[in-house]
Amino acid sequence: MDFHPTQDQRDLRAGVRDLLEGRYGREELRASVDWAARTGRSVDRELWRELGAAGFFALRLPEKEGGVGLGLPEAVLVFEEAGRALLPGPLVATHLAAGVLAGAAEGEAVVTAFDLDGPLVPHLGESDAVLGLPGVPAGEPVRSADPLTPLARVRAQGDADEGYAQCAAHRDEGALLTAALQLGSALRTVELAVRYAGEREQFGQPIGGFQAVKHLCAQMLVRAEVARTAVYAAAVTGDPGEVAGAKLLADEAAVRNARDCLQVHGGMGFTWEADVHLHLKRAWVRAEQWRTAAGAQEVLAAELLSEALSSEVP
Repeated sequence: MDFHPTQDQRDLRAGVRDLLEGRYGREELRASVDWAARTGRSVDRELWRELGAAGFFALRLPEKEGGVGLGLPEAVLVFEEAGRALLPGPLVATHLAAGVLAGAAEGEAVVTAFDLDGPLVPHLGESDAVLGLPGVPAGEPVRSADPLTPLARVRAQGDADEGYAQCAAHRDEGALLTAALQLGSALRTVELAVRYAGEREQFGQPIGGFQAVKHLCAQMLVRAEVARTAVYAAAVTGDPGEVAGAKLLADEAAVRNARDCLQVHGGMGFTWEADVHLHLKRAWVRAEQWRTAAGAQEVLAAELLSEALSSEVP
């Protein structure tokens, strides 16, 4: 699959990047972490409404329904930029709820979903609705690896079962958009590693001049570009097998790139002041959302088995 973004698509991506850099740059990211530590909340309602006004959630709604009228490839480019900025909140669930739940398209409502294994729901305490449920079930906060993704355990088994069933209808779209978020994070950590390697000096030269660091950065770029190709192709075809493969590759790129970026930063990478750990923690959580590695592997295995069996039919 040879997928090259059109000029309009490139302009869309550039516009979203400019919006997020101006509205949710590094200072806002760090402020969000501090605010989340104090309150257990991470969704900035004002920013959420600004995203809604910019068409982030209504991107794929038809124009006659008040949407932008674009498709899945454009949504992937937009979510890639959100992942690059580490924008917090249930972006995927709210996007999927646009046109279904009142206020979601406009960013007036925050919508979450049962997109994790187990009775865990992200951002439950600050959401107005849960995808596919008539209300917001009660939940007990649990510790999250990512300071900007608060989690809650839902007590009622019936609510959890119904929430999972509703998510199943959106599984492929949710997995692809989450893969796009992972892709944006993977590409961002490449940038962070290369920049630091050019600034940090040892033995009288930038550490980027050393072979080991060059290899780490090159491997990061390869992972990210392979994932980018898979995510873009899946956005064009919408094939469940390609979506599963894209999620696998994007999860691996996001997690391993964050780890390698941390390695490039050395001791500095382990400190709270560096942003690397935020990318790693978010990548861990997203790898468990919508479709896990095990789930994606099952989809791919089923497709391979089906193809093998069909080829044996005389």
